[in-house]
Amino acid sequence: MGPQTESIESLVLDAVRARVCPGAAWAVGDASGTSAGGAAGLLDPARPDEPMRADTLFDLASLTKIVAVWSVTGTLVESGALELHRPLGSFWPEVAGRPLGAATAHHLLTHTAGLPLRANLRFHYGSDPDEVRAGVLGEPLRHRPGEAVAYTDRAALVLGYLAEHLTGRRLAHLAAARVWNPLGMTETRYGPLAADVVSRCAPTEFDDATGTHLKGTVHDFSTRLLGGACGIAGVFAPRDDLCRFLRHTLSPGRSAFGASWVRRSLRVRTGELRPARGLFWHPDPGTTAARHDVWAHFGFTGTAMWVSPARGRWAVLLTNKLYFTRDGVPVARLRAAFRSLAFA
Repeated sequence: MGPQTESIESLVLDAVRARVCPGAAWAVGDASGTSAGGAAGLLDPARPDEPMRADTLFDLASLTKIVAVWSVTGTLVESGALELHRPLGSFWPEVAGRPLGAATAHHLLTHTAGLPLRANLRFHYGSDPDEVRAGVLGEPLRHRPGEAVAYTDRAALVLGYLAEHLTGRRLAHLAAARVWNPLGMTETRYGPLAADVVSRCAPTEFDDATGTHLKGTVHDFSTRLLGGACGIAGVFAPRDDLCRFLRHTLSPGRSAFGASWVRRSLRVRTGELRPARGLFWHPDPGTTAARHDVWAHFGFTGTAMWVSPARGRWAVLLTNKLYFTRDGVPVARLRAAFRSLAFA
């Protein structure tokens, strides 16, 4: 055990003691595999005799946008099925003649399409998935594509719809067939989770409707409205499956998405616009404009992952901080300290 590992373990344990999160699973590695990893705290505070484990399944929240949408989009681009800079309305009849038709997949991936910001889909469009889809795809834009950067969950939702249109397959099938299965991510799946694996799932927020903490059911309300599987959220995975994914991202082989997609994605694609964005990945907040060499993505439930081709390293930190609070400040501090140690 090296000094870096000891420092990370101490950091995570301190976060658990301070009730930043009930527990956490983490790992760091390079192109050859995992160099260090661990788990700390409890799987479920309601069961104090059950520790957090390396094989705990976490609600990945917005990491779904990377492990499902970004990766599937990469396979479509590399196969020639999708042109990043072609207006959507020129090949997708569903958005032709609508405001979204002027945007491109590149705009969606950089959050510059001008889509409305995150919103309760039921409030705007009702509870029927077809009406939600029609509403999202027909909504007026906030600004012309390419004018500003504004993060919105809708970009991933639309890209998921687009992938399904281009292939005739559901996003959950595409992610498993094109990415997760080839990479050996055997326990990664969209929820709701089956009863035989729910016991290994880290619970998230208390749900008034059921009188218990959500466990094996996605936290994101809009995703639940759409059956638990869409581009916004819905994927559950253990730490080691994400290690496989990140290792492939750092050193792509012949399966899943390739090196050209990673190179396109892990560089600033928004020009002078701020905040800087790659393709769904963003520079870690701790990096400077002169050195965007660590790329990150975070999830609302308390999940995070990083990759740096320049440093030849990746890292993942999974927590269920949402069990305790929606306050994002304590977990943001934990992430910053963890990233600093992981990429020292």
